[in-house]
Amino acid sequence: MRVRLKPSDVLKFLGALAAAAVLLVLLVVRVTTGKGPEPPVRPAPPPVVATAPPPAGPDCHSARGWDRAARLNAASLRTLQWAPFGRPERGWEIYLPMIQQTIGADCPPDTPGFAAAFAAWQGDARLFPNGVMSPEAFQHMKGAAQERRVFVRLASQGVCPRPANEARLTAARPGEGYAGKQVQLRQGAFAAYRAMVEAAKAESPEIAADPRNLTIFSAYRSPAYDAARCARDGNCNGVVRARCSPHRTGLAMDLYVGQAPGYGPDSTADPNRLYMTRTPTYRWLMANAHRFGFVNYPFEPWHWEWTGETP
Repeated sequence: MRVRLKPSDVLKFLGALAAAAVLLVLLVVRVTTGKGPEPPVRPAPPPVVATAPPPAGPDCHSARGWDRAARLNAASLRTLQWAPFGRPERGWEIYLPMIQQTIGADCPPDTPGFAAAFAAWQGDARLFPNGVMSPEAFQHMKGAAQERRVFVRLASQGVCPRPANEARLTAARPGEGYAGKQVQLRQGAFAAYRAMVEAAKAESPEIAADPRNLTIFSAYRSPAYDAARCARDGNCNGVVRARCSPHRTGLAMDLYVGQAPGYGPDSTADPNRLYMTRTPTYRWLMANAHRFGFVNYPFEPWHWEWTGETP
């Protein structure tokens, strides 16, 4: 009598045979090595420091391994005691748009994506890539920003540029001076300024909605005017006033980017500067002014210099 096996019985038999073979192999491994197979490797806790930071990506919360750095950034954002421009300050939120622009990420500062992008910038700058904003890291960032200002490069060599030829300066058109103020600049600087304002108003309805935005409240200033101003304020060559001001070149201008209630458009009080850096006007400038040849003095959100000509 022949025994016929069903296909399902054959499959069951082969499955059992394979399981027995695996069991035999495991037994051999245990006997010959004295231990069983290695358990699966669990990922280590997220480190504070990473030598190969991943890109931030479109999702600011998707960067893995940067949670602790994000917490440290969140903690120092409004509490860091430092003096980045020689005057004591608390927190670094004022400089957040500049930092975001520099690292190429608009992620909030308390996110892993911000920390990852910051670490990538640190690596490119040959700094320790821990993803944590610090006075030392900002000093490097500030130095690069200042280096883009031609006037600062000359001043670092002990050169104070000669004042612009007043006979060759151009006057502002109606509506370009803040509150109707008469201001003057070099012709090329005005041309670049007008192209930038046109683009800003076309690209940002918030900027176009307020006619004060991007109007000029200070442009060319003669050395004699600045000398009198320094003497009056008693802060020559300080953070606020300088004996050799870039305004003498006819290439620097102070633009209206907003003002906190109770402050003027050029008040250097920290609450006012923080308010300014949160406005759509300032943030648009940080992202786009370079397209028209303008660079910012980081301490003053309103101060911009055109780099299209030599001072």
